[in-house]
Amino acid sequence: MERDRHSPERLLFHDPDEAEAARVDAEASTPDMRIQHLQRVSLFSGFSEAELRQVAALSKIIEVPAGTVVTRTGEPGDSFFVIIDGTVAVQTPAGAANQLAPGDFFGEMSLLDGEPRSATIVATTDLRLLNVERSHFWQLLEETPDLIRRMLIILSRRVRHVEQTLNAMLRGATPT
Repeated sequence: MERDRHSPERLLFHDPDEAEAARVDAEASTPDMRIQHLQRVSLFSGFSEAELRQVAALSKIIEVPAGTVVTRTGEPGDSFFVIIDGTVAVQTPAGAANQLAPGDFFGEMSLLDGEPRSATIVATTDLRLLNVERSHFWQLLEETPDLIRRMLIILSRRVRHVEQTLNAMLRGATPT
């Protein structure tokens, strides 16, 4: 099915020419290309070029087609992901939790506590992800302390959302 090239939800790399260029860029995944992608991600807003270079040096850009299971509940976690382009559905053992979009991240919990994945993440659109493998995750956090603060704030919000959802379910109400 041909996508509308002018649709606001069209991802930049859905253009066939851009897709080929993106594949070449992703394969090369040069630090400069990664920095350009990182500059568009809210998690890294306000980072200096030096900090972005540190993130870029410890990561790679990967592309994932729509429908792909990126992580599966119960499997070991070996990567942390930041969404650059696209969206994913989060499915937890308690049911579908929500959708994540550019700037959101996932996979950090398994790297932080060593436990298996707590959610299945499925690409609802084609994705461009920043991928940080386990071996580089702690180094990334040590070299970019502001990232730790930002991740903790987001993790705290996620816990509060889960608590609110559970409380609403216990009361028989529909969570908002």
